[in-house]
Amino acid sequence: MPHAPYPRMKLTVVDLGTMAYGAALELQRAAASARIAGGLSDDLLLLVEHPPVVTLGRGTKHGHLMASEAQLRARQVELFEVERGGDITFHGPGQLVGYPIVDLKAHRQDLHWYLRQVEESIIQAMAAVGLPCARNTGLTGVWTSGVHAPDGARLRKIASIGVHARDWVTWHGFALNVTTDLSYFDLIVPCGISDVTMTTVQKELGADFPGAERIAGEVERSFASLFGLEPIRQSQAWLETQLAAAATSPATPA
Repeated sequence: MPHAPYPRMKLTVVDLGTMAYGAALELQRAAASARIAGGLSDDLLLLVEHPPVVTLGRGTKHGHLMASEAQLRARQVELFEVERGGDITFHGPGQLVGYPIVDLKAHRQDLHWYLRQVEESIIQAMAAVGLPCARNTGLTGVWTSGVHAPDGARLRKIASIGVHARDWVTWHGFALNVTTDLSYFDLIVPCGISDVTMTTVQKELGADFPGAERIAGEVERSFASLFGLEPIRQSQAWLETQLAAAATSPATPA
């Protein structure tokens, strides 16, 4: 008698809508702690859009924040120093931000491999909506030279990536510029790259832009597929209930 197939591992996907950066940061830290302790049994992908915020990663160099505190206040931009790798970046309206809480012990204990997988998930999602994207040698993130680019066309950055991990569980993640107001990037040296040109999916696709909801769906599908996971949608309320239960339960050995 043939053996029943092993159940496919799941990816719990929670759409947080628009949420202040500080609240989302605390939520992902709590989720990562629960995943490490065994209080969350599946990998998690948080999808969110933030009000304007600049974040400083561990690799941020002096001078890469070009705006003064007064200029940030004038544009209602918050500022956070965080534990992720990488340099300075911006999050804001029109940007799809993804925070994968992934236990790499169930996949591959290699952060470089993980970064390439995150990049590939965005590259494949963009291909599904007709926008060719690629890596840029030596630089983390996702880049494009457009739909009908001639050979040697200049690459523009469409997605930034910065991660952190403890006990091989990841948090922080990626930011894909979908309809983002690119003028906010003038406040910083994006990702510490002085000559970078930022772009958006909408700008690159023009009249063929399929909408933000389609973009999010393609990113969700490609991320789950690359990690061999079955995506399952859950609500923010469900997640908060799970995290509250995990916080009051004894740690479960991983």
